[in-house]
Amino acid sequence: MLRKALDEYETWKRNYGTDGNAGYYFWLRTQVDRNNPELKAKFNKIEEFSLKLENDVQFFHLRIAKIPKSLQPAFLKYKGLRKYRHFLERIFAESKYLLGENEEKILNLKATTSYSNWVRMTSDFLAKEEARVLLEDGSSAVKTLSEISSLTSSKNRKVRDIAAKAFNTIMERHVDVAEVEINSILANKRVDDELRKVSRPDLLRHISDDIESEVVDALIKSVSNRLHISAQYYALKAKLLGVKRLRYHERNVEIGNIDRKYSYEDSIKLIHKVFHRLDTQFTGILAGFIKNRQFDVYPGKGKGSGAFCIHHLISQPTYILLNHTDKLRDVLTLAHELGHGINNELIREKQNALNFGTPTSTAEVASTFMEDFVLQEILGGSDDELKLSVMVMKLNDEVSTIFRQVACYTFEQELHRKFRESGYLSKIEIGKLFQKHMAAYMGDFVEQSKGSENWWVYWSHIRCFFYVYSYASGLLISKSLQHSVKKDPGFIARVKEFLSAGLSDSPKNIFKNLGIDITDKTFWEKGLDEVEMLLEETTALAKKLGKI
Repeated sequence: MLRKALDEYETWKRNYGTDGNAGYYFWLRTQVDRNNPELKAKFNKIEEFSLKLENDVQFFHLRIAKIPKSLQPAFLKYKGLRKYRHFLERIFAESKYLLGENEEKILNLKATTSYSNWVRMTSDFLAKEEARVLLEDGSSAVKTLSEISSLTSSKNRKVRDIAAKAFNTIMERHVDVAEVEINSILANKRVDDELRKVSRPDLLRHISDDIESEVVDALIKSVSNRLHISAQYYALKAKLLGVKRLRYHERNVEIGNIDRKYSYEDSIKLIHKVFHRLDTQFTGILAGFIKNRQFDVYPGKGKGSGAFCIHHLISQPTYILLNHTDKLRDVLTLAHELGHGINNELIREKQNALNFGTPTSTAEVASTFMEDFVLQEILGGSDDELKLSVMVMKLNDEVSTIFRQVACYTFEQELHRKFRESGYLSKIEIGKLFQKHMAAYMGDFVEQSKGSENWWVYWSHIRCFFYVYSYASGLLISKSLQHSVKKDPGFIARVKEFLSAGLSDSPKNIFKNLGIDITDKTFWEKGLDEVEMLLEETTALAKKLGKI
């Protein structure tokens, strides 16, 4: 009976889900026309209906979760359920922390008032903020908070200083509200954890991400033990900028000029060349995306900023949204999103609808893997001046993705612990805690400038509770796989096995089947070695060019 029910559930998830083609279509439309109220209204109606269906179907997971623990091994060993084995394992892993159906519905209903509304309040307040700042051309204009944040990294010191002052003023204006907000959602998390009898605040995140706590702990420890890499990077950057110490907002200032232009067509040709060298199936997937017009390439009025690769149901196509402006970063963004797209197509080919997707812990592996190989191709055709600028840019991204995010994770761990000890944390206590963890990864060459104690107000990820480790895990897994492919190009077949696995097993087990132990810190060390090697090469090139 369970096999029959799972087959029917898989068919429903394959073809319909809770919002079907209509939900996917209108969501995509809202991303390219965000100011259209008619589209928003239609999508909101679909989302409302979808949420009701999700609540209605929640019983299925809960009933499976209530299978007695003594009987669970028999279900997992039964051959007839083999293709759903890990789907069941994930439910059984959650089962010990689930409450009854009525209690779960109550928790779902209170989530809006006890969590979502608080977080939305802070983000909405910040989204409305504007300030007059200096622009690169010497004029001034009123800019949004997001634009001000971008200007804090301007190569023009006066521009970035004025932007930083405006940013700090806005943070200070909202820190009192954010203090109440963060304490409220920390309290809600504590209550939920107590009701579910959770042993550590980050455990439910690990379970939902299908990764063992021992794996995350090994990652955090490995990175924390090598914070000298990020400290040395900022020491190099301070020298390149000709200052004794970087101020907090100057961490991301670009070095040199990265002005090489790449049209969309040139970007596709370059990426095709790299993909073909790695594996011809990758170029086949790229060709399919182009033939079927699965890209939205150029900026447009009302279109969302940034880029994404989206998939929904296994029966629906993958789409990629870009804002290509012919910059080098746009080439890397395209390669990054195509990595996600290739990952989706490899999973679609091998897995059923219940295994379609990637756990958060490894979601960025394929994207950064492809991006890095494309970057290496670009570096190979660059002169030394451009090469130095690109290498510093890449180091900046990797330090932010690995070391900064791990520092944020350890900040979150201490934030939750101290809140549970004291019952309430003031903005001053939170600010000191935040600066402590930021200083740990930045080292002595970045100043924890006045005002930076409030930058946690703007950091939305800490409201997602322990999500940030996944940026580091994804990039370091990618780095480790790159290392293996460089040593042996034939290893790409194993990379494809991993990328095809989807949700059919935990990352730990998938890697174990490939002969890799991700609970061993030496696995993470290989990825960190790649970052340190890039730092050494960049330092040597800067010396060769007489920059330091």
